Amino acid sequence: MDTGDLSEESYLAIMIAAERFNHDLTLQFGLLSYRCKDEDDFIEKSILLIEAMKDYDESDIDDMFLGNPPQKIEFHKTLEKILGTIVEVKKIPPEKRNYI
Repeated sequence: MDTGDLSEESYLAIMIAAERFNHDLTLQFGLLSYRCKDEDDFIEKSILLIEAMKDYDESDIDDMFLGNPPQKIEFHKTLEKILGTIVEVKKIPPEKRNYI
C-alpha cells in the first residue's frame, strides 16, 4: 500500500507527526507502508517499528538520521507521542475514518 491510501486520521497521527519531528523519521514510515496490505496492517507494523526504534542505540539513530541525529530524549518523546495518537486512531472504526 501507499501512504496516500491511509485515512486522514492515520496519516495525521503517523506521517504528519513524524514529519513535524524530522523528515528522516517520516521516510521510515513511508518505506514501511510498502510492506503493508492495508491501513490496519500499517498501524500494527508502525507500532512494532516504534517499539524497535525505542531500542536503537546511538549508532542506529545516527544511521537513521543520516549522520544528523536528534537528541535521543526528543526522539523518544516523539515516538511516544506517535504511539499515543495511534492508540486514538485505533479507537475509530475503519468505516468511520475519513478517506480522501
